[in-house]
Amino acid sequence: MRAVVLTVDQRASRTGPDLVPETVATLANLATLRSFERTAGDEIQGVLDRADSAVACLRVLMRSGDWNIGIGIGEVETPLPEHARAGRGEAYLHARAAVTRAKQVHTHLSVVGADDYRADQLETVLWLWAEVLRHRSDRGWAVADLIEAGLSHADTGRKLGITQSAVSQRARAAGVVEATRAARLTTQLLDTTLQEELR
Repeated sequence: MRAVVLTVDQRASRTGPDLVPETVATLANLATLRSFERTAGDEIQGVLDRADSAVACLRVLMRSGDWNIGIGIGEVETPLPEHARAGRGEAYLHARAAVTRAKQVHTHLSVVGADDYRADQLETVLWLWAEVLRHRSDRGWAVADLIEAGLSHADTGRKLGITQSAVSQRARAAGVVEATRAARLTTQLLDTTLQEELR
């Protein structure tokens, strides 16, 4: 079967705290084919078969800025073992190559798949999305989280105790519209890639 494998390695792990337990717990709330778990050292891995779930996981990982993110797309051997780290197949090999390459690029994110053109498209959009999130302040995240949860600017302002005008200003500075469109396009591209590979 075709799937997305995320192989993710903590950056600067020798000088900082172990973020694996907290991150695995956070990602456990999102739908996966095989849940994220520690593979070795400060690396985690999960298997997904839905584009929207993969994008939700990527948003969590990019938000923290603490990870080298490898995205592998392709075949995984079935039946899938109980644990993500025990799986095999080209998607695992692609994810390994991707996380290695992610350590060498400034966005700390890479996509590898059987179709180089599709992988390049996905990687380009993700790089742009990552750049928007990298420059977002805590105040920007507070506004973005509420708007993305479906609140209006007026309700967001009431929730945060600021004016609607201030909400609009923070939303622009946080790139809320740009990030939303990037996430939507990533989902569409990834879904198309998975569907094409399934045919």
